[in-house]
Amino acid sequence: MLVAQITDMHIKPDGVLAYKRVDTAGFLARAVDHILHQDTLPDVVLGTGDLVDGGTVEEYQRLRRLLAPLSMPVYLIPGNHDDRAAMRRVFADHTYMPRDGFIQYVIDDGPLRMIALDTLLPGSGGGLVDRGRIAWLDARLAEAPNKPTLIFMHHPPFKTGIAYMDSIGLDNADGLADVVRCHPQVERVVCGHLHRSIQSRWAGTVASTAPSTAHQIALDVREDAALGWTLEPPGYALHLWRPDVGLVSHVATVGEFPTYSLGLTVR
Repeated sequence: MLVAQITDMHIKPDGVLAYKRVDTAGFLARAVDHILHQDTLPDVVLGTGDLVDGGTVEEYQRLRRLLAPLSMPVYLIPGNHDDRAAMRRVFADHTYMPRDGFIQYVIDDGPLRMIALDTLLPGSGGGLVDRGRIAWLDARLAEAPNKPTLIFMHHPPFKTGIAYMDSIGLDNADGLADVVRCHPQVERVVCGHLHRSIQSRWAGTVASTAPSTAHQIALDVREDAALGWTLEPPGYALHLWRPDVGLVSHVATVGEFPTYSLGLTVR
């Protein structure tokens, strides 16, 4: 099973650029095309939040048009730039989304079980997993203790060393860790928010973030560093599940790069 993870698309209204210079829609269109030209087509695509920039219906309508070429199921969760009501309105036919409350759900029709956890805290750049959301996750994990599981959410539950982003991280991550640690079937926790590829050993498993399909957060781990962004190459993650190996994650860089075959195959 191959899972593609796109994140932090920050789609703006038609004709509007992020920071007056980043064409986030153009970048997403290229990422979608790149996914569709993978030698192995992903079985599903996960969108791990900050799908749009201002949480408006107009932006979600544009996002929907950009995602339309994807032929496989697409599952979405909100980030701190998203609005649950507008998201539900535009993606009303995405029946996996609960009609009210948190946008969190379970996808259980493949060899890898996937659980979406909503970390949105309206009005805040940071996220939250309160007692109710943690209890919901605990109950879902208890339903299938022997099935390998991937949790996907927007805010990473670990400190990254990028000071400003850590200041708007996930509140009550320790409470979440207490639950995840009790469920060894959790193969990976995959997140967005950081606009970079970052990995950390966390709560008895591995937690990671994926690069943005558009602009990246500048890598600066000084404690007093100001937040910056950079036009490093955009990308997305590919998570490959095989029963004999487990879950292995890769980062795909979106762009035109020469590829040369060595003619070697496994026999």
